[in-house]
Amino acid sequence: MDHPALSPDQLADIHAEAFEAPWDKAAFARLLDSAGVSLLGDERGFILTRTIADEAEILTLAVRPSCRRQGLARLLVEHAVVATATLGAQRMFLEVAENNAAAIGLYTVCGFEQVGLRKNYYTRPDGSSEHALVMVLNFLQ
Repeated sequence: MDHPALSPDQLADIHAEAFEAPWDKAAFARLLDSAGVSLLGDERGFILTRTIADEAEILTLAVRPSCRRQGLARLLVEHAVVATATLGAQRMFLEVAENNAAAIGLYTVCGFEQVGLRKNYYTRPDGSSEHALVMVLNFLQ
């Protein structure tokens, strides 16, 4: 994961390949300028996290479709856990669409557990909405 930092343009391009409702480059530029936000990844995919006090959250994890099923997402999550723990985090949260079985499987394998549900959290391009599972990984068990 030792690669030059990805630009907001590159992040938006990868995100657009990975999601049906992608974030734009302005959103990534704002996030990268925010306190506690960290980026790990390369041209294949990335993870964006925020660490505040003893809690971290995965803001987004995106892997290009052509690079999936190769262990990259798991590697990104594992590196993010180590990086945020180094910053003082003791747990990491995330939200994931309840119909995203692949992502839920990834997070479960990485040790995350469901702790809540956010109803109608995601808005789809067609205007419909979808619930999100709230998951947590406690670093110190």
